[in-house]
Amino acid sequence: MRVERKGWAWVVLTALVCAGCSSPATENTESLNRLAKASSPYLREHADNPVDWYEWGDEALTKATSEGKPLIISIGYASCHWCHVMEEESFMDTTVARIMNENFVAIKIDREERPDVDQVYIDAAQLISGRAGWPLNAFALPNGKPFYAGTYFPKDQWINLLNQITEAYKSDRLNVDKQAAAVTEGILENNMIASTESEANTELLQTYQGIFPGWEPDLDYSFGGLAGAPKFPMPVVWEFLLQEHRQNNNERALKVVSTTLDAMAAGGIYDHLAGGFARYSTDAEWRVPHFEKMLYDNGQLVSLYAHAYQLTKNEAYARVVEETLSFVSDELTSPQSGFYSSLNADSEGEEGTFYVWTKAEIEALLDAKSAELFCDYYGISAEGNWEHGKNVLYRQTGLSELATEYALTEDAATTSIEKSRKRLLATRNKRIRPSLDDKILTSWNALMLSGYIDAYWAFGKPEYLAVALKNADFLKKNMIRSDGGLWRSYTNGGPSIEAFLDDYAFLSLAFIQLYQATFDIRWLEQARSLADYAVAHFHDTSTGFFYYTSNTSEQLVARKFEIADQVIPSSNAAMAEALFKLGHYYESATNLDMSKKMVGSLSKDFTQSGPYFAKWASSMGLLVNEPFEVAVMGPDALEKSQLLMREYHPGMMLMGGDSENLPLLENKLVEGETIIYVCQNKVCKLPVKSVEQALKQLSDN
Repeated sequence: MRVERKGWAWVVLTALVCAGCSSPATENTESLNRLAKASSPYLREHADNPVDWYEWGDEALTKATSEGKPLIISIGYASCHWCHVMEEESFMDTTVARIMNENFVAIKIDREERPDVDQVYIDAAQLISGRAGWPLNAFALPNGKPFYAGTYFPKDQWINLLNQITEAYKSDRLNVDKQAAAVTEGILENNMIASTESEANTELLQTYQGIFPGWEPDLDYSFGGLAGAPKFPMPVVWEFLLQEHRQNNNERALKVVSTTLDAMAAGGIYDHLAGGFARYSTDAEWRVPHFEKMLYDNGQLVSLYAHAYQLTKNEAYARVVEETLSFVSDELTSPQSGFYSSLNADSEGEEGTFYVWTKAEIEALLDAKSAELFCDYYGISAEGNWEHGKNVLYRQTGLSELATEYALTEDAATTSIEKSRKRLLATRNKRIRPSLDDKILTSWNALMLSGYIDAYWAFGKPEYLAVALKNADFLKKNMIRSDGGLWRSYTNGGPSIEAFLDDYAFLSLAFIQLYQATFDIRWLEQARSLADYAVAHFHDTSTGFFYYTSNTSEQLVARKFEIADQVIPSSNAAMAEALFKLGHYYESATNLDMSKKMVGSLSKDFTQSGPYFAKWASSMGLLVNEPFEVAVMGPDALEKSQLLMREYHPGMMLMGGDSENLPLLENKLVEGETIIYVCQNKVCKLPVKSVEQALKQLSDN
């Protein structure tokens, strides 16, 4: 099976340019629009716009149909800098609002709540202009079929575009309809998956062995990450390379991962005062971030640094995990133990204001010697390393080298830097804070839940497991519906929006991990229930893949498959992994067969499409290197299993306790003592009593 992308002729929208079209400003209204009642904080931010916004739904589409008006579908998210810029420039302007209200039905969408709608119109923008992003502004027929789409428009360009499209829609409707049909056809063709035979095991092994060499030209061995700029963390890529190192002793794979993690932790993408990572770096050296902080990045990066610590025992990675989880606890955790979505990049109307410093500000806070040491360590200059004389903190030198330069011991230099960090953080905390997007998304919470469990395994801190259990209880209580399905979002004290495939896949994987950490069989049963629901409502039997939307949800212009990884892993790839693991736990040939067919039929894309199939590549690694099934039985099962998990064992199926509810645990309970069984490919080694013996069996393979 291969993802096919077919070329097609694009009809360019033509209309007379209305040069300088404008209208006198009208009097602003004091009332709020209907978005004041929206569940999304991002939508509620637009409640004071003079634009007559609608949420996506029947009300807006019916109005457009009855009044014969095209749709404006404007998509963004709360921490998007240019979304806020366009709002201030255009959507708060009464001249712009009057043109929009008179000639269009305007719909505002939070892409994080409705990624299904976003996928359709992102595809439209990509097909029309070859580029896409947010803010995303699409124009569509009343039935939702798009005929034009773009991203950010300055106010004058936006007014001109509105007038052009208004004129074209009124006077050249036939061509507009033809264009909408052509764009929709292109979206559907981009979504086509042609069936092919899954590769045999020998072919899978050959493909797997070629993945790393095929990716190497895309890897940056100097600064880490993928070559070029901007640089996104892409944790799923480095997770695969850690697995590649562990399974195949590939030192170059570990080298590029270490370079990446070291550079990110030293760079401006990392918050050196409070912990946590920004969304991406605008440069190739990780120095200047785009300042918003996203839950999904930080959840995945906690897992990544925890895994890297398990392999390397690098204490710097332990510190990153500890500080990032402290940030999540302080800034992104609700009183009910759900995790909030993001912090804005902007405060006081500007990007990064909360995070950056002038050298003079630092010198005013610290004594002269401490300030000089701190500024040298973090690359602070009077001219600034960013905009307008401001500085982003990034470590430009090693601490030992700096200590030598200042004739200090390394401990003394560390103490000075730590005192200065705390002083700056206390001062920063008095600034006007970036706004918080407090919606709680199931899939993103699942990634953070996994992060806490991975941190618990790496460092053995029971408080991390306690947070994971509280979050899992919140999700189980509030996000799992009575019919076994999921809700997507929780805001204003309640859940809303039918969940998507990533919600089911990521939460199923997180619950599998939680079972491994607690041996509470209820979490594994819940993971199986979620996977079964996804098979029943998302699976396409003709291709073997899963649609992003349920067969019970609203049907859009196109029902999409999410195949490739982005900064968040592919939901289909995560589903394949969940089915693979559940297939092993429950000895389900059906689940295993579904997973293997998904991975095998896409395998050619792993090398052709580079690191954007990293999650699939990790699953292939589990297929060609059969995972260990490790059963720990007896009174000390949890204690010994946690010690086992202090080491890095990708894909290990850990199970145990006193339960015999799983086929692999039958007849393995020994009264009064704890026994460890290490099995692989239906063959078990001699049972052992010590963790050290079990680890040796795992490493002898």
